[in-house]
Amino acid sequence: MSQQIIVSTAIPIDLKPLLEAAIRSELHMLELSLDRTAKRLHTFETQYGLTSEEFMRRFEAGALDESLDYIEWAGEIKTYHPLQTQQRALQSAHVQ
Repeated sequence: MSQQIIVSTAIPIDLKPLLEAAIRSELHMLELSLDRTAKRLHTFETQYGLTSEEFMRRFEAGALDESLDYIEWAGEIKTYHPLQTQQRALQSAHVQ
């Protein structure tokens, strides 16, 4: 599904470079966030000997005791996927 957005301003300035710079900046922030989250996920996976996918399957099934680590791990997983989606969306964006 393709989306088109029209942006206008009353200020006489070329918006294209500003929007491109804003997208680049946001992509950089997303990359930093994804890297930090991936490192946290790797730490949990190493510590508990489970992939995040297997952990989440067990966690959501109630097969694991509730602990602060598990809650944090689940939170990191739930953070990671939307960040990836946002990154892909901005990577495919074109300012015309």
